Amino acid sequence: MSKVSRRGALRFIGATGAAAAVGTMPAMAQQSPPLPNGAGFYRFKLEDYTLTVLSDGQSAPGNAFPNWGANPGRQAEFAAALREHFLDPSQFINNFNPMVIDTGRVKVLVDTGRGQAGQLLANMANAGLRPADINIVFITHGHGDHIGGLVRDGQPVFANAQHIIGETELQFWLSQANPPANLAALQNRFTRVRGGAEIAPGVTVVDTPGHTVGHMAVQVSSGGRTLWHLGDAGGHYILSLRFPDHYLGFDANPQQAVATRARLWQTAAAERIMVVGYHFAWPGVGYVRRAGNAYEFVPAFFTF
Repeated sequence: MSKVSRRGALRFIGATGAAAAVGTMPAMAQQSPPLPNGAGFYRFKLEDYTLTVLSDGQSAPGNAFPNWGANPGRQAEFAAALREHFLDPSQFINNFNPMVIDTGRVKVLVDTGRGQAGQLLANMANAGLRPADINIVFITHGHGDHIGGLVRDGQPVFANAQHIIGETELQFWLSQANPPANLAALQNRFTRVRGGAEIAPGVTVVDTPGHTVGHMAVQVSSGGRTLWHLGDAGGHYILSLRFPDHYLGFDANPQQAVATRARLWQTAAAERIMVVGYHFAWPGVGYVRRAGNAYEFVPAFFTF
């Protein structure tokens, strides 16, 4: 029996390997397109509860100011802070981060994104969630990028869910000459609550006014750990912590928004409360720590 040299064997393996690869190419070409980067959801545990942050997508790049730093005469300072964090103020990208809280018995959706302009339903499907799975929808406030996904083709998207919103918030929007269409369409479905109300076991709402007149955040408590979904009460994840007087162009009451954020940051830092920001850099999950006379956002360690 003839022997094959080592060099010959390697040549043989290389040739057969190449042939095998060629043979598999048609099958590979028929595979489904890859999912979007990250697949649009981030799932993690808070003791006994499972939390899933869902991306409703991102805005097109644009100028950060004045909307993301409306203090008169401060834009140059704010822009420098963004650049220090490797962000181009002229190519600012906004995120939209609703969240599902799964207590094991009920699933609570915090905010519904932008509707057909967003990607919430597609990314819910990526996460194995259907609109029919949602038991409670809680709305932090009535801006369009939070209520846009409530209604589609004239029907509630989350048809099996109880809908909950702050009493003051809903009264404000319904009193306007042209109230938001989605809130008006579902006004009779909404349960109206006040701060401190428990909307599910371990899930309570927190008064955080300023961004809007009746804005509310959501507190989740399980096994001695606490998380806040801030809605828009958190503002911007760099500027609203680094500059205590910073406010947004779409804060309804800037002074009140600043005071609310100061209270949130102080408590979150002192009590090591995890936070999720609706417009924070994806997935928006982290902690708040003191930094001199101000604060900074520390992203949570990413877990798979």
